[in-house]
Amino acid sequence: MKLSQLAKSALLILTLIGVIACSSTSEESDAGAAEAATQGGESGVDATTRRTQELAEEARARAAAAEERMTRSALATTVFYFDFDVAEFRGADRDVLTYHARDLAANSNKSIRLEGHADERGTREYNLALGERRATAILNYLIVNGAARSQIETVSYGEERPAQRGESDQAYQQNRRVEIISQ
Repeated sequence: MKLSQLAKSALLILTLIGVIACSSTSEESDAGAAEAATQGGESGVDATTRRTQELAEEARARAAAAEERMTRSALATTVFYFDFDVAEFRGADRDVLTYHARDLAANSNKSIRLEGHADERGTREYNLALGERRATAILNYLIVNGAARSQIETVSYGEERPAQRGESDQAYQQNRRVEIISQ
């Protein structure tokens, strides 16, 4: 029994010595790092602050690059599709149209033409009016989001300029559209 207590005491002493040894090594290395930073002309706090600022600047640069890619991608999208017999553009197109509006607002010398189209179902007159309503819906959205009315022209071709010939649902879908044409 005495031997067991002696073994436990020895184990406890060895553990304490290990903890003390590790903590003194950590303090010495922290002191050495602080001394090295001071010898280099700046404190550890200054180095940490500088590094934090560098990381923040890198994050801002990455965010700006991502925003630029998104803008280019949005402005490359110039065709907006509509559902059957509907003149309201799809909600998914709002973000892309917002980029177009901002681009027009930022470039007052830029102008565009909105060309409204419809599929071949319905009368010629009805499809011309539907194409005009579609182009006007996008026109109004662009104006509300910063574009000037003087930068935008609208025209309706109705069913006269189909993107795809045929009487399939896919052909009809491709023909129900508004295209943004840069001038």
